Amino acid sequence: MAKAAVGQICSSNSMAHNLEQCVKLVGQAAAAGAKILFLPEASDYIGTSAQESLSLAKPVATSPFVAGLRSAASKHRLAVHVGIHVPVAVKPASTSSSNAVLSSVPQSEDLDAVTTTPSTPGDGGKDGEPKIKLYNRTIYIQPDGTLHPTGSYDKLHLFDYPSASLRESTTTQAGTQFTAPIDSPIGRLGSLICFDLRFPEAALHLTTNPASTTSPYPSAAQVLLYPSAFTVATGTAHWETLLRARAIETQSWVIAAAQVGLHNRPLSPRVSYGRSMVVDPWGRVVVALKGVREDGKDAEDGKDAEEGAVGELGIVEVDLGEWERVRTQMPLVRRTDVYPEV
Repeated sequence: MAKAAVGQICSSNSMAHNLEQCVKLVGQAAAAGAKILFLPEASDYIGTSAQESLSLAKPVATSPFVAGLRSAASKHRLAVHVGIHVPVAVKPASTSSSNAVLSSVPQSEDLDAVTTTPSTPGDGGKDGEPKIKLYNRTIYIQPDGTLHPTGSYDKLHLFDYPSASLRESTTTQAGTQFTAPIDSPIGRLGSLICFDLRFPEAALHLTTNPASTTSPYPSAAQVLLYPSAFTVATGTAHWETLLRARAIETQSWVIAAAQVGLHNRPLSPRVSYGRSMVVDPWGRVVVALKGVREDGKDAEDGKDAEEGAVGELGIVEVDLGEWERVRTQMPLVRRTDVYPEV
């Protein structure tokens, strides 16, 4: 068994402050004996507007946030999995779609190689010129500070939630493929992000045993990752339920590092639910961090994080023997002769 750490932060539009939060957690995780630290979605920044989010994004190779975190990982010999934003040039999809997520297609992350026009959130490049959007990406930093060459994942399912004034597809380009499970100090990691949690097909795709299926991967993921920034409304209603469901139906470990609290006070009302969580393959919650206060009705009422929630660190020993035991004692044999294989 190896120890994993789950860190909880409150990102703002200050990349330097966000890096400071993350580097502090790297040191604390290493001191606690963890071999890997999991950080939330959008750890590099959360902007006050769609336009600001676009302006803050940096390529991975030149991001001061990524560089600082790589340095901290190397110093402490600690692997780090973290969510960031990456700019990408996109063009309108060649065929129309009622799904806003599919309205544009990626062209290149090398913006210097593409002639782009200034981005206006929501225009999607309707004039045919390349526009800039963002990938909502996770990266895996190895203990020596290098980036895993095949460890990045771009979020597939984008969160459009008009009642909460959140429409991720306005500025974010949907990913186009899964990332194959990668080895880590605690087992094989299957990367997903936040809203992906609502789609069990994605979790099953990454965790199905290749011996019993035509899986494209040589080995199934043993640990599913859901770095997140859930809203208070959806978190209160569904966060724990969905995380436990994904663990139970895939018989896998689930680790979900979450953003918590009021971002960018007083410039923006956006609040994240928090309550980072680790669930074992039997569906037991083995780590649960703090979240937003239960008083206050919404962001405008100043609903903020509980004391100690921002910067909180959870430690768990990931027992892969439990992953094996659950799958051996309760084998799930799917009737793919009756219904399609996921």
